[in-house]
Amino acid sequence: MSDAEDDGYDLDSGPDPAAVAASKPEPVDPENPIHAVGIGPGNPEFLTPRGRRAVAEADVVVGFETVIEFVADLTDADTLTCGYRDEGETLARFADRVAGGDRGTAVLMGDPNHSGYQFLGKVERAAEAAGVGPVRAVPGISALQVAASRARTPMEDSEFVTLHKSGDLSADLERLRSAVGARHLLVLPRPYDLMPGDVAADLLDTGAGPDLPALVLERLTHDGESIAETTLGSLAEQAGGDGPEDTPFSDLSVLVVRRK
Repeated sequence: MSDAEDDGYDLDSGPDPAAVAASKPEPVDPENPIHAVGIGPGNPEFLTPRGRRAVAEADVVVGFETVIEFVADLTDADTLTCGYRDEGETLARFADRVAGGDRGTAVLMGDPNHSGYQFLGKVERAAEAAGVGPVRAVPGISALQVAASRARTPMEDSEFVTLHKSGDLSADLERLRSAVGARHLLVLPRPYDLMPGDVAADLLDTGAGPDLPALVLERLTHDGESIAETTLGSLAEQAGGDGPEDTPFSDLSVLVVRRK
């Protein structure tokens, strides 16, 4: 069962919380907003001053445990950590705290605009149920942006697709198939059923050239950062499986396929 289904969403029939989050623009200059902060790739040097301030000034901070750990030393706020199975309950507790007068900040890895909209939608849903908000997204630095710099693939010449989300990804994969070879591809894989090797195999099956240069960038901005340079054909040999033991790459990976 997906995280969205656990929280009352069926991503096959809707509503997808990402669509809820993207349904309308934010209000201009809202009063007492809940902040949804992109904390960057986890290295505190890449946390923006605005994001740092929203975390530091909060009374309560909510997010996945693996995200909270990167900002826990930057705030005296109470921290509410969640996983996929209890995120709905935890976000409801967070919203109740805000309804009681606390300043609230939700934290997400990277930039909320890159793979963060499903969680952002769930924060908004909890806020609306508690009668608080609105939610204001605070953009951050994404590993995707760092990968584009490392691979020298300008964003305006690239096709960006995130697969790091729940639900049907057929339209996202079709975008990659249509752009491969003509534009650089910047891909956030989904652990562990759509890892770099799986994406490469799908592109080859639909006609991409096996000699296209491919890079897998891992743990960007952290100790142990690495870049594996290969080709689409060689990368596809690592396709298959749905667990961490089935791939040489971690869940902190970005795939880049360069155009020729």
